[in-house]
Amino acid sequence: MNDVKSIMDYDTVRLDEEKNELIIIDQTKLPCEIEILHLKTAKEIWDAIYLLQVRGAPAIGVAAAYGLYILVKNIGASNYDDFYKEFSKIKDYLNSSRPTAVNLSWALEHMNTVCVEHRSEPIKNILQALLREAKRIQEEDIATCRKIGEYALTLVKPGDGLLTHCNAGQLATSKFGTATAPMYLGKEKGYNFHIFADETRPLLQGARLTAFELYSSGLDVTLICDNMSASVMKNGWVNAVFTGCDRVAANGDAANKIGTSVVAICANYYHIPFYICAPTSSIDMTIAAGNDITIEQRPAEEVTEMWYKKRMAPEGIKVFNPAFDVTDNKLIAGIITEYGIARPPYSKSLKEIFAEKENANILMRTNKEL
Repeated sequence: MNDVKSIMDYDTVRLDEEKNELIIIDQTKLPCEIEILHLKTAKEIWDAIYLLQVRGAPAIGVAAAYGLYILVKNIGASNYDDFYKEFSKIKDYLNSSRPTAVNLSWALEHMNTVCVEHRSEPIKNILQALLREAKRIQEEDIATCRKIGEYALTLVKPGDGLLTHCNAGQLATSKFGTATAPMYLGKEKGYNFHIFADETRPLLQGARLTAFELYSSGLDVTLICDNMSASVMKNGWVNAVFTGCDRVAANGDAANKIGTSVVAICANYYHIPFYICAPTSSIDMTIAAGNDITIEQRPAEEVTEMWYKKRMAPEGIKVFNPAFDVTDNKLIAGIITEYGIARPPYSKSLKEIFAEKENANILMRTNKEL
């Protein structure tokens, strides 16, 4: 009997209620080592998000919600005003860890709303409500990813070649992933996709994470360097591109891992549909266009030294290392959400997606009241 665990046997993010710990896979150690981190302090949780030990917009949101809950349990205030003052400090501190990922602020604001709505109740009741909300955020993430996968499958056929960039897989979410959801659901249905995973410089999330999890799950995956995507497209090996995103603007511009826009440009040239897989929590209707999205700048050492035995660039060389780029909406064939597929013009279709979401929420509230 084989007792060796696959990476897919571990939860990306989970809460240990008994020990009051946030438990994550340290994704900076993959694929060479599977190390499980047990986080208890605000500094540990902030570092885990900033240092990409937990990463991927949905997973960051879940981690932030659970992290905020375990931290505010220790506040010890006897009245709401004192409790909320410390709650806000912790929330704002966690929110400062990664400015581009909208799911981080989205999850923290949901927790804030719950806290305010229960302000007239005892602190014990507020904590119980915060725990319920954090669990709901994770459960919603799982259901959302599956729905995205189901909609994405309607855009491809068995035997197709698919390409993805960075990691929008199970390691970036609670289950299924966003961009990888159609790949996992396709495997269940016997679609036999041929998948190409960009390595994704400079932090190699495609090589270390996407290729690792897809290969561990028994999918047909081929790893390529970032500058090879045009070649596999030209060869006719790619029928569709699916990527995740960290933030989508109201006009459909999408911020994702650096290099995504290059893939979109190549796909557009070779007439290959390029799709963004985005839970509605990653769509920020308060931002008009991609130029308004804050792009995180990362340390130079990620380019000049990381992954090498010796430094691979001259000392003192200037380095430009943005974590993300913005793909122009004109290059995007569709934005796949849990409420359907938005098509150009996105300024109209994204509003329709949110109207559909609101109708679903109204129906759910009505059913609860019956």
